[in-house]
Amino acid sequence: MSATEPTSPASALPEGVREGNENLVRLTDPAGHKVRALIAREKQGGFLRIAITGGGCNGLSYKLRFVAEPRKGDILVRTAEVPVIVDAKTALYLKGTVLDYSSKLIAGGFKFANPNAKASCSCGESFSV
Repeated sequence: MSATEPTSPASALPEGVREGNENLVRLTDPAGHKVRALIAREKQGGFLRIAITGGGCNGLSYKLRFVAEPRKGDILVRTAEVPVIVDAKTALYLKGTVLDYSSKLIAGGFKFANPNAKASCSCGESFSV
């Protein structure tokens, strides 16, 4: 595969991308269903990128976005029929995390259950280690 060919979620891994497993990150069935629906609706790319950045009330926050392909150094995890991409730095903080989704009007949305978090804010979008 050349560097200019687009990568589809079902194709072989591009050079420099490692295959991970659900021990790194796992989506529940409701989260997988919602992500697949959002991928189809948004048309921004077939991969869900989970990143952890500095910020939020507890120092670190989760970022979710759709991308067309992984980058060199990324880890690809196939979970709940969704190709999830995590960079190596994020993987250090994410190991063992479960991403769930609730459609409840109050306290609904995506929720991270991260066993590495020592504290998290009430909104569930930031944490500290």
